Amino acid sequence: MTGTTNDLRSALDEVSASSAGGAPFLIAYGITFLITAALALFLPRPTAALIAMFQGGVALPLAFWLERRLGSKRMAPDNPLRPLSVQLAMSQTLGLPLLIVVYSLNPGAVPIALASLGGMHFMPYAWLHRNRLYVVLGVALSIGAFIIQVLLGSAAFFYVLVYVAIVYGIAAPQVYRHAVKLIREAA
Repeated sequence: MTGTTNDLRSALDEVSASSAGGAPFLIAYGITFLITAALALFLPRPTAALIAMFQGGVALPLAFWLERRLGSKRMAPDNPLRPLSVQLAMSQTLGLPLLIVVYSLNPGAVPIALASLGGMHFMPYAWLHRNRLYVVLGVALSIGAFIIQVLLGSAAFFYVLVYVAIVYGIAAPQVYRHAVKLIREAA
């Protein structure tokens, strides 16, 4: 192997080690999606849709806190993949205009829009964390939520939120185990 290949592998190992493979984000967002689903049983749909759109305001700090607990080390400031990692993490925020339009047209469609955006968001993480599970996660989120939406129509709101939480909950320990494996192999 060349030095460049080793450098890239080391940079990728460090990204996965510092973020625990992304598991803290799946855990935090899974929890907030589940809480949002529970609130949707009691709140008017437009209110629940707003909570769903902005639940990341609670999930993100929780995810960063979990990342410090589960990650094995912090990413070095000079890691060449640091800017890419940040850009991938922030890419979902570009979906906010879509969510605003969806909300204004049909608040009940916000969960399917979130699932689709989430599915798209996860695809590049398959490369970044060298874990094909992110492809499965992305496809499962998008297609599974779509099927629920088609089958249940306007009743799908709650079920899509629960589905997303369950998919995140299933994926989190698997991506964490994969990250731990990469860290051990790098040591």
